[in-house]
Amino acid sequence: MNRAQRLAQDAAEAAEVRAYETDPDVVALRIERVRRQVDWMCWSGIVLGLAFTMTNVQTFASAGTRAWSLPWLAAWALDPTVSLVLLAILRAEQVTARYKVKTGRWVRRAKWFTLAATYVMNTWASYAEGEPAAIVLHSVPPLVVFAAVEAITDLRDKLTDAVLVAAGERRDVHGESVNAGRRKLFADYLADARASWSPGVEITAAWVRQATGCSRGLSPRLARALLAEVADD
Repeated sequence: MNRAQRLAQDAAEAAEVRAYETDPDVVALRIERVRRQVDWMCWSGIVLGLAFTMTNVQTFASAGTRAWSLPWLAAWALDPTVSLVLLAILRAEQVTARYKVKTGRWVRRAKWFTLAATYVMNTWASYAEGEPAAIVLHSVPPLVVFAAVEAITDLRDKLTDAVLVAAGERRDVHGESVNAGRRKLFADYLADARASWSPGVEITAAWVRQATGCSRGLSPRLARALLAEVADD
C-alpha cells in the first residue's frame, strides 16, 4: 500500500468516525450525560447550603429556650420544614422543565417565600448584633442556594434545547417545539445514491458527491457501500 492509498484509507476511517460522532443520537446522549452531571453538582451544592443554614435557623428559633428542652428540640424541625418544601418544588420543576411544561404563579411564589424565609432566619441574629463578618458568613450559603435554584432551572431548559437541536428540532418564539427537519444520516445518503445509480454508471466518490450532495469525507465510504450492494446484486 503506497502513501496515497494509506492517506485515502485514513480519510475514509476519519469520515466514518466523524459520521458517528456527529450523529444526532450520539450528540443528544452526550448532552444528557452533561445534564446529569450538572444536576448532580447543583443539587449537591443546594443540599449542602441548606444543611449549613440548619444550625443558624435552629439557633434563631430556639433563642431564649433551655438546651434540650422541648422548645429547643422542636426548633430543629423548622429548617427541615422549609427546606423540604423548597426541595419538593425544585424536584417538580426539574421534571416540568425537562418536558417544557410551565408552572403556575403559586409555584414560583412558594419557592421564593421559602428561600426568603431561610435567608431571614439565617441572618437575623447577625443583623441584630451588627456584625459585618457574621452577616457575610451567614448570607453566602443562602444566596448561593438562591442563585443555584434559578440557574438550575434555566440550565435544564437550555440543555433540553440543546438536545432538541441535536435531534433536529427547534423552538419558536413562544417556546413551542418546531420540527426543523431531521438531520440526514449515512443511510439517507446511501438511499439517494442507490436511487440515482443505474447500470453503466461508474460508482466513484466524485459521482456520489454529485448525486447525493454529501461531504467529501463521507463520499468514499458511500461509494464503497454502494459498490458492495451492486456487487451483491
